Amino acid sequence: MSAVESIERPPAREVARLRSNLRGTLAEPGDPGYAAATAVWNGLIERAPALVLKPTGTIDVKHAVDFARGLGMALSVRGGGHNIAGTALADGGLTIDMSGRRGIHVDPDRRTATVQPGCLLQDVDRETQRHGLATPLGFISEVGVAGLTLGGGLGYLTRRFGWTVDNLLEVEIVTADGDSRSVSREREPELFWGVRGAGANLGVVTSLRFRLHEVGPEIYGGLIAWPFERADEILAAYREITSAAPRELAVWCNLLRAPAAPFVPAEWHGELVSAMCVCFSGDLERAEDAVAPIRELGEPVFDALSVQPYTQMQSCLDATEPKGDHYYWKTEYVERLDDELLATWRELAAQCPMPRGQMAILHLGGALNERSGDDGAVGNREARYACGALGIWDADDPEGDRYADWIRDAWGRFRGFATGNYINLQTGDEGEDRIRASYGANYDRLTELKAAYDPDNLFRSNRNVAPR
Repeated sequence: MSAVESIERPPAREVARLRSNLRGTLAEPGDPGYAAATAVWNGLIERAPALVLKPTGTIDVKHAVDFARGLGMALSVRGGGHNIAGTALADGGLTIDMSGRRGIHVDPDRRTATVQPGCLLQDVDRETQRHGLATPLGFISEVGVAGLTLGGGLGYLTRRFGWTVDNLLEVEIVTADGDSRSVSREREPELFWGVRGAGANLGVVTSLRFRLHEVGPEIYGGLIAWPFERADEILAAYREITSAAPRELAVWCNLLRAPAAPFVPAEWHGELVSAMCVCFSGDLERAEDAVAPIRELGEPVFDALSVQPYTQMQSCLDATEPKGDHYYWKTEYVERLDDELLATWRELAAQCPMPRGQMAILHLGGALNERSGDDGAVGNREARYACGALGIWDADDPEGDRYADWIRDAWGRFRGFATGNYINLQTGDEGEDRIRASYGANYDRLTELKAAYDPDNLFRSNRNVAPR
C-alpha cells in the first residue's frame, strides 16, 4: 500500500466547508497540483498529506489553521521545500504550500526588503541587488527564505552582518489561535524573540521584513582546489587563513570528488580534491590582498576565483544539490579546528564510499558571535565553524542504506568535537537532545513561549519544541 493510499482522510463535510471559505486551491491526493506540491528537494522524503492548500493570502492561512486545530490534524508549511528533514510535509496532515507567494518589495532608501514566504534566496538576491543591497541568506539559491530565516539563517555574509534573524525587522504570523499578528522588537517582543530561531514552532509566517546592507553588485570569489594528496597542508592553511580573515571574507572548505564542471580539467573529474569556496564581499580594491594567503598555496587543480556578480556567487554550489536526489548528513558546530579534528576530516574523506559525498567545513564567527540584549532564540552564538559529513546520492543508487550508515559512523568520529548544532541542518531521525543542543540555554524559555502561543502543539511538523 502506498503512503497516499494509507492516509486517513479528514471528514468530507469538514473539507467541503473549508473549501467554501477559501480563495486559494485545496488539493487532495490525485487532484491536479498535489503531486508537484508534495515533491520536495530531498528525494528521501516520502510523505503524503491529506490536503494541500495554496493560499492567496492571510485569510486562507487563518482558515487552514482553524481547520487543522479543530480536527487535531498535523499542520505543515512549505516554502522552498528544501529542508533536509522534510518538515514541509506531514503524513495525513494539512500542508500550506506557500511556494506561489513570491512577492518582494525593496525600499532602497530605508534599506529594507519585505518578502513573501514562498520566495527563494535567488528571488530576494535578484531584487535587492538591483540596488546594490543584500541581507545575509544561505548559499544555495533555491532554498526558501522563510524556512532558512525561522531556523536562524547562515551564509557568506554571516561573518559581516550576523545571522539572518539578526537582520529580521518584522514578521506577519498566524498563530495557533488563528490570529494574524505583526510582531517585532516593539510589538509582542517575546514572540518575536522566539520567531528568530524557532519560528516554525510558533505559527505560519505570511510576510518577513529584512534590514539590507551595501553588498555587490560584484564581489570577489568562487572555487579553487588542490590535489587531495595535499589535504593535510590545505586543512592546516585553512585553519590559519580563517582564524585571521577579515569579516568580509568567508571561506568554506570541502573535501570531495571534483565534479565534471567546465572549469575542472577533464583528468580531474571524479578525483578527490581539497577545495575552498571563497566569498570576499568588501571593497574590491582589497580583494586580492584578502585572498592572497589562499593563492599563495600554489599549484591548484583549478582556480575559478574572480570578480563576479554576487548573485552568481550565491548560486555557484546549486549544481551540487539537484532536486530529487537523496540527501542524508550529520553536522556539528565547533569552536576551533584542532589537529585531531582535521586529521579525522582527511581520513573520513579518503574513506568516503560515495562518489558525491563531501566532508565540509563552513567558516563562521565574526558578527555571528556577537551578543546583544535581544538576540533571538537562535542558539550556539559561540560557533566559529560548522562541520558536516554530507551524504548525497542518486535516487536509484542501490547503495543508499550503506551510505547513510557510513554517514552515521563518520558522525560518531567527529561528534566529540562539537559545541552544538544548527537546527536547519538536522535530519528527521535526530532526537530531542539534538533540538535542545541547537537552542542551548534558550531551550527552556522556548518551551514556555510555546505553551503560551501553541499549548496543544499544533505546529509540531518541524524540529519540534514541545510546550512545557
